[in-house]
Amino acid sequence: MNRKLRYGMIGGGRGAFIGAVHRIAAQMDGQAELVAGAFSSDPARSAASGADLFLDPARVYGSYLEMARAEVARQAADRLDFVVIVTPNHQHFPPAKLFLEAGFNVVCDKPATFNLAEAVALRKIVKKSGKVFALTHNYTGNAMVKQARELVRSGRLGAIRKVVVEYPQGWLSTALEKTNQKQAAWRTDPKRSGAAGCMGDIGTHAENLARYVTGLHITELCADLTTFVKGRKLDDDGNVLLRFKGGAKGVLHSSQISVGEENNLSLRVYGEKGGLEWRQENPNQLVVKYPDRPTEIWGRGNGYITAPAAQAATRIPAGHPEGYLEAFGNLYREAFRGIRAEVAGLPPPPDLDFPTIDDGVEGMAFIETVVASAKLGAKWIKFPKV
Repeated sequence: MNRKLRYGMIGGGRGAFIGAVHRIAAQMDGQAELVAGAFSSDPARSAASGADLFLDPARVYGSYLEMARAEVARQAADRLDFVVIVTPNHQHFPPAKLFLEAGFNVVCDKPATFNLAEAVALRKIVKKSGKVFALTHNYTGNAMVKQARELVRSGRLGAIRKVVVEYPQGWLSTALEKTNQKQAAWRTDPKRSGAAGCMGDIGTHAENLARYVTGLHITELCADLTTFVKGRKLDDDGNVLLRFKGGAKGVLHSSQISVGEENNLSLRVYGEKGGLEWRQENPNQLVVKYPDRPTEIWGRGNGYITAPAAQAATRIPAGHPEGYLEAFGNLYREAFRGIRAEVAGLPPPPDLDFPTIDDGVEGMAFIETVVASAKLGAKWIKFPKV
């Protein structure tokens, strides 16, 4: 296949944060081109957003329904190869279902859907369609996260005993949603965000990161959710105790009222032989700890990096910082490998490394189990088999 992939975007127009991030990530390796979009539920705003991006006005649509009808009718040589969904959570499932069933691959922002029932239904649609569905839990694209995964999976730390993952932010420590701030407004609205606020928005990143690195699946959890800001309808802080298959224990903390914190996602994993620590705000380093020798600080891009996936995810030499956007780009690059194979009618590469609908289902199960536990007064609840 000797051309760029063609994609369309749903959401992500003027005033949206994550749409621009997706566009940067998708074009980072020069493999894809944005050619169409329904950038807003307001047709005029969508048209203006398309003009901002210098798109052909004929391929800028007033709704994703209009976009689907028009793009399906195009000749194969001009049709979209995939769509990117960057809308609030309640608008993930309808367009994903429509475009998958119409024969398009899909990249979707997290969490996968509005609720668990939708995620399970979407998984069936993905499997039936044979199309690629990539979910943008972008932190797994970091090179040193992949190195951490290799250290755990290779047995370097021994059997895992303890997992501590946290994601504190402070940007919602006041009632920002009452100032018409767009990002705050939909994230604190249960009609658009879903059953959880903070825990659905960033707690899912923490859960996914812990599972990606350790390979451990939750069997039970006990959650305490709090809404500190008066009048807010969803949680803005949460603490969860975890029990994993195999006996490991964990703690997950997620907060958006931790004043002074920015995006301090971090993971600590402790095994019988050693431990490790990775922090999103210092993503180029991995701290490896031992009981009988000095702590090591592993730097991204150095010759001693042992994980092939970490080496492949490194874009520039050591000492030149990489972070959020590069990790996002790595996820897209992996998704493109799968999409190119699908478009060419070939089997997917066996070593694809990006979050899928299965990760989305597990993430939605996490949200709903956390909310259920909190409503019962922080009761231990078994994790559903989904």
